Amino acid sequence: MTGNDEVQCEVVVVGGGPAGASTAWHLAQRGVTVTVLDRARFPRDKVCAEYLSPQASRILAAMGALPVIEQHASQLRGMAIRAPNGGVIYGQFAARHGFHAFRDRGLGVRRTLLDSTLVERVRAEGITVREGVRVTDLLRDATGRVTGVRALDDAGHTTHYHAKVVVGADGLRSVVARRLGLVHSARWPKRLALVAHFRNVGGVSDVGELHVERDGYVGIADVGGDAEQNAHSVINVALVVPAHAARDVAADKDAYLTQWLARHPHLGSRFAAATPLEPVRVTGPFAASTRPAWAPGAVLVGDAADFFDPFTGEGVYSALRGGELLAPFVEEAVRAESPEGADIALDGYERARRAEFSGKWTVERIIGGVIAVPALMNHAARALSRRRDMADLLVGVAGDFVPAREVLRFGYIARLLLFGV
Repeated sequence: MTGNDEVQCEVVVVGGGPAGASTAWHLAQRGVTVTVLDRARFPRDKVCAEYLSPQASRILAAMGALPVIEQHASQLRGMAIRAPNGGVIYGQFAARHGFHAFRDRGLGVRRTLLDSTLVERVRAEGITVREGVRVTDLLRDATGRVTGVRALDDAGHTTHYHAKVVVGADGLRSVVARRLGLVHSARWPKRLALVAHFRNVGGVSDVGELHVERDGYVGIADVGGDAEQNAHSVINVALVVPAHAARDVAADKDAYLTQWLARHPHLGSRFAAATPLEPVRVTGPFAASTRPAWAPGAVLVGDAADFFDPFTGEGVYSALRGGELLAPFVEEAVRAESPEGADIALDGYERARRAEFSGKWTVERIIGGVIAVPALMNHAARALSRRRDMADLLVGVAGDFVPAREVLRFGYIARLLLFGV
């Protein structure tokens, strides 16, 4: 392909991660012609907690990706959350509350495996996937409507991809969202994440762990083996700290993580014999959203549309479900007989997105407030350690199969306040 080429397609999806792959795959089921562009080459790694909720398996199964993923992923039967005072909230996905997920286990899986498997499933549907292609700008018509993207490949060639709809699935720092002017950074909470993989971490079991401390929180989980090396017991360690620690983090990321773990004896002892598999990587600040998640000719999905905080670990599910939710609205926009009809379709997605995720967004913000105040976190731990049924419900909400309304009810909140006394 030479410089300044012109390519025509119905939909351009910017980003080939879970949100982009899910969107493209579900569009292909509807007969829509899609081109996916990603600046990386697969398999690629990604800074991520690498946790998939039980309900994410439903979409992976539909896409034909689940058998490959489960072959190498770890199985997580629940979550254990430790408060600053040492109290532990423990909940299982398979519980007596009457709600059932597609699978009764969550998954821990390397993003190198997950993303490359999803891209393979997309290609199997005949979808064009171009790797090593960086989107630099949006194309617009005289009215300002988005009509495609300008992209630069790693050979230095520029190509204009013309499309009826552009889907921004390019993550937390979405080029599409920025060019649309839709990004709104929240003032609170501002946090950074430091992520690395280890071997030989002591005490890791088949539950995901979250340790909340006064100076941040850390998630620890087995993320299974590597598809190429067939190696097991790779442990993902994701430390989240306030953004004001950025200067100390930047001075020496590896030392910062090591020292943070060592400051907390119940964690430091478990890492005494641990071996890091690569240098620590950093991402953040978090807490960005778009309202609305569309503009004439373009729409956002996944982290490009909304990202609050990684504590509840719902990012991959939200990306997969977001793509599934978006597809019929994009198809309607593509088939619309007028620009106004296409806009009505994309606005329909915005309403559907809010209906689907608004309850979870509320829970996320409540949890964000609780973990930011140690006294509140300790109170919640006392209550939920006494009421396993309530803990199971909360873990089920985090697992994306218990409706958020179950923990937003007055009765649940009242019991939480009562049993924490």
